[in-house]
Amino acid sequence: MNAQTKFEELEVGYDVPAIPGMDEADIQTPALVLDLDALERNIKKMGDYAKTHGMRHRVHGKMHKSVDVAKLQERLGGAVGVCCQKVSEAEVFARGGIKDVLVSNQVRDTQKIDRLARLPKLGARTIVCVDDLDNVADLSAAAQKHGTELEVFVEIDCGAGRCGVTTTEAVVEIAKAVNAAENLKFSGIQAYQGAMQHMDSYEDRKAKLDIAIAQVADAVEGLKAEGIACELVSGGGTGSYYFESNSGVYNELQCGSYAFMDADYGRILDKDGNRIDQGEWENAFFLYTQVMSHAKADKAIVDAGLKAQSVDSGLPFIFGRDDVEYIKCSDEHGVVADPNGALKVGDKLRLVPGHCDPTANVHDWYVGVRNGKVETVWPVSARGKAY
Repeated sequence: MNAQTKFEELEVGYDVPAIPGMDEADIQTPALVLDLDALERNIKKMGDYAKTHGMRHRVHGKMHKSVDVAKLQERLGGAVGVCCQKVSEAEVFARGGIKDVLVSNQVRDTQKIDRLARLPKLGARTIVCVDDLDNVADLSAAAQKHGTELEVFVEIDCGAGRCGVTTTEAVVEIAKAVNAAENLKFSGIQAYQGAMQHMDSYEDRKAKLDIAIAQVADAVEGLKAEGIACELVSGGGTGSYYFESNSGVYNELQCGSYAFMDADYGRILDKDGNRIDQGEWENAFFLYTQVMSHAKADKAIVDAGLKAQSVDSGLPFIFGRDDVEYIKCSDEHGVVADPNGALKVGDKLRLVPGHCDPTANVHDWYVGVRNGKVETVWPVSARGKAY
């Protein structure tokens, strides 16, 4: 399936949860619903911010896994391309027409490297992260085999404690090796501080970023001292983009969740102590669900359980209501506390999932709604592309 799917050939409730023109109330549940007005406002807002601060914005494709959303981010927000975490994910975006793709991860498997080296043939600038000298020769060999050029970011571990080197010496060593290798080009630094993105306190997040920025600045100076050009310094997320963009060191952002806004991100606080989903960003991403049973007077049972969402970052909340609460779930059922009996069988609710990325990855479609009507249905293009 792709964005050009002929919807008249699809059956609602079997192939797709809805088709354009339907009433929102008739969407088959559970389904992912995008509030198009809120989504567009979020995208434009981040785009305006990046432009004002002289930053490139490479949106995080792993968040939505959708070519259509990525293209909307390019059109409305001036996004320069996407970053992905896996080669197959990157292939989806490149095949879909995205022209600047970063695999913000290490690629070490021989077959995956071979596929990566073919991506430029699809017309996409292709960048990959490296944190080990041994990786350089394999990337070079594959690029030579296919007659392509791969660009490389050296990844710095600036606090996440996962991939990445930790010293300026290591950054310089790998950058030199890349520039000396055939069909490779050193293009910059990957420095994403993921460990602090969800810290509630603005000041706590700033303290972590201050350390990261100093570390990255030292690496940039180390490269400069060796005469090595560093075109891009890339990083920054929804919980930190204002730090990177005012650092004087970074010139590319990698924000993702701002566009959808999930419950976990929404809880973090801005510099004034306000939740970021209550002013900075809007909730645009919902899990639409229906009450299927109310046999217990104080509980409504809905059809969105564990198989329709990820709860690694907590349970969803019910959008726009404080009289009912989503309190637990099993595979196919969600339990909603309804002490006043406000709900009835057939009622539909918008849930704001705890974590948008893995929730999107368990669905095939986004249903875009505006003014109570289904305006568009987009495939979750890279769903399941985990290799």
